[in-house]
Amino acid sequence: MNAAPADQIRLLDVQALDVRLAQLSHKSRSLPEHAEIEQLSNDLAQLRDLLVASSTEESDTTREQTKAEQDVDQVRQRAVRDRQRLDSGAVSSPKDLESLQRELTSLAKRQGDLEDVVLEIMERREGAQERVAELTERVSAVQAKVDDATARRDAATAELDAEIATVTKDRQVVAEVIPADLMKLYDKLRAQQGGVGAARLYQRRCEGCRLELNITEVNDVKAASPDTVLRCENCHRILVRTSESGL
Repeated sequence: MNAAPADQIRLLDVQALDVRLAQLSHKSRSLPEHAEIEQLSNDLAQLRDLLVASSTEESDTTREQTKAEQDVDQVRQRAVRDRQRLDSGAVSSPKDLESLQRELTSLAKRQGDLEDVVLEIMERREGAQERVAELTERVSAVQAKVDDATARRDAATAELDAEIATVTKDRQVVAEVIPADLMKLYDKLRAQQGGVGAARLYQRRCEGCRLELNITEVNDVKAASPDTVLRCENCHRILVRTSESGL
């Protein structure tokens, strides 16, 4: 393949712009905010799971307390009715009186036991409420950190995207004046060679693979026409001659 020396030189400009685009893309993917947001999001998810569990426990204990208090109230009402019957004198049979007194004693014990249950449930409910309040505050704090990190990431990404757009436009301007067949070869080699399709020959060394040309290769380069598109014998990239090639 042949191409004007000036067009070959322009390939180095395109290559430099492609390297810059790769650097910007890598920087965008590697912003520290990405890892920060991921870690914070994981923390936030765990806290929310704990909050849901605590909220569920609070709801459950609220229902338990309501049910237990209703049980206490039912026993209390039954005891009041029995006490009214006893105090009214309507029950005159000694056997019935004894039975009624035993029931009152039993109801008093039952009421005491149920009130202990209510107290135990209240303690669990208060503990759940405290956890809900604490976790709600922690969720809000971590969410604020996520929002802050997201804002910083978005700002950095927007800045990088703007630079990427500028570099991409500059590349297009340079590439448009390079022959299509030369650009096609360059793009093919760039895809095969880790993003570098053209390299400068500097002081008899290929800057693509960093290897120095042997004497035979140097003589071949010297003998080649300036229009000849050379390839590095080692890495096969396009080898661009400049005034600093050391020939």
